Amino acid sequence: MTEGANFTLRDEIKAYWSARAATFDLSPGHEIFSEEERAAWHALFERHLGKGQGRKALDLASGTGVISHLMDDLGYQVTGIDWSEAMLERARAKAATRGRIIRFHLGDAENTHEADNSYDVIVTRHLVWTLVDPDACFREWLRVLKPGGKLLVIDGDFVNTGLAERFVKRLAALLELGGLVQPQAHHAPQSMAGTHESILSRVHFARGARAEEVSRLIEKAGFDKVTTDTDMRQIHKTQAAHFGFFKAVARGLQHRYAIVAHKPAADFASGSSLEGS
Repeated sequence: MTEGANFTLRDEIKAYWSARAATFDLSPGHEIFSEEERAAWHALFERHLGKGQGRKALDLASGTGVISHLMDDLGYQVTGIDWSEAMLERARAKAATRGRIIRFHLGDAENTHEADNSYDVIVTRHLVWTLVDPDACFREWLRVLKPGGKLLVIDGDFVNTGLAERFVKRLAALLELGGLVQPQAHHAPQSMAGTHESILSRVHFARGARAEEVSRLIEKAGFDKVTTDTDMRQIHKTQAAHFGFFKAVARGLQHRYAIVAHKPAADFASGSSLEGS
């Protein structure tokens, strides 16, 4: 996608996800398709963030509001930010239909324009792998969090595949070609596959967003108590029925993770200790 010298990689990413908005919620792994999956996501959030109890949560790259709704379920006061107006239109409509009070607005994860020390938690799902400048993003997220606040990053390495995953995908392709299994549904237009690959080749994590490298950059930005949870089995198990056998197996073999990090409670400017909300 080229529209002149001023059309940057960030513009391409924005345009790509705007074009994906119409079918985004049709894909398992994006929208929630069962109460069992909803409960599995709730369990992950409670394990790392606890119940909301009215605390303020920022959902970055909120898309159609899937994660925002899960956080709202748990009692968080949620704001969702996305830089695709097409995604936000669907998020607002979904909130209105469900009677949810969730604030959605247009914004950039790298420059949120939110006030300093204003959120108790920040959540992102499948955002980090697309970042052009993760160092700037992580510093921005640290600024926006309250002292003692938590960051939860849910992401994965969607570039590198292990031998087992490659075998499963190859076997599935051969069986589909032979007519022995039904082809998997693709909700992203095949015409956009080249755009996706082009974008992926130029983002910061073009070689794969490995948990250890993402954690290192989060720590570099000033976060502490950074830990990685790779146990996503319950979520994958609840999604399996909607993926089909081979895609479900392949997904379970991927390097997917949840990273949780804390903003230090110390006020570096004064050296005093502040309590997080």
